[in-house]
Amino acid sequence: MDKNTQFVGQSLAFLDAVELAGRAAELNRPVLVIGERGTGKELIAERLHHLSPRWGEPLIVMNCAALPETLIEAELFGHEQGAFTGAARARAGRFEEADRGTLFLDELGTLSMAAQERLLRVIEYGEVTRIGASRPVRVDVRIVAATNEDLPAAADAGRFRPDLLDRLSFEVITLPPLRAREGDVAVLADHFGRRMAAELNWPQWLGFAPASMAELEAHDWPGNVRELRNVVERAVYRWDDPGRPVSALVFDPFASPWKPRPMMQKDDAASAPAPEPPPAAPAIDFQSVTDLKAAVDAHEAAILRAALDRFRFNQRATAKGLGLTYDQLRHCMKKHGLSAG
Repeated sequence: MDKNTQFVGQSLAFLDAVELAGRAAELNRPVLVIGERGTGKELIAERLHHLSPRWGEPLIVMNCAALPETLIEAELFGHEQGAFTGAARARAGRFEEADRGTLFLDELGTLSMAAQERLLRVIEYGEVTRIGASRPVRVDVRIVAATNEDLPAAADAGRFRPDLLDRLSFEVITLPPLRAREGDVAVLADHFGRRMAAELNWPQWLGFAPASMAELEAHDWPGNVRELRNVVERAVYRWDDPGRPVSALVFDPFASPWKPRPMMQKDDAASAPAPEPPPAAPAIDFQSVTDLKAAVDAHEAAILRAALDRFRFNQRATAKGLGLTYDQLRHCMKKHGLSAG
């Protein structure tokens, strides 16, 4: 099996989806994979193919959202020379390329109704007709489709053919988002971190510091496993001391005090409200202070919040702006229970 089809995780929700894919792989039936972005839909498609009797034949991948609507049908079904402007030679479509193998249609919900109708006919009759051709070609293709849309709701709204949905949903595998995979963040973070450390030729992998691992586990992960992998690999790549556990994370690589501001038209600029100043530290009534330590801590926490806001939670820039080292800033943030943004 290709190394990219490795599955890392121990949560029951994740293992149930993987087991279901293994069982469905043996049957020559369509499978619909549903999940948020970054949950591993293509990995499930690869598993379905490699564990099937078709494993020695082609696995053809097509992202339906990556092409303009005018080219979707030509890509799927092929075309003859001169069938349309720009068709300088005949070309087989993805169905012919996947003959005897598996065709993975990602972002299925973006297909036009016309393309859906032609796809349904291929599934029903096992034949494709190239654009501009008069005779169909027989094909033997297993279809695995994926989407992050609610296709039953789209069918109810008239945006997806119910008969096509019925044809494709012999089995439906719904992948859990990372936030629902209890315990898997730590396992995946260690896996990706260890692999990146090896790529960088580190002599050892000491993992993540407890505070950083807590940050990883507390994050909501809207981009799921793909986002986690980026955050982990970025953290390892930027870390300068392989002799210590990694303790610096950057969740948003676009965050920067020098981030360009969007251009505004004159009308927009005239009506735009004045930017709010960063929150200031609270004034202290020195006559009423009865607990010096508490008053100093409150003032320090307010200064940190204001500085983090000013530098858009870029911790290295905040540390520099306050005349602190990065580790000193992290210590202060932990002391006052301040998150990374």
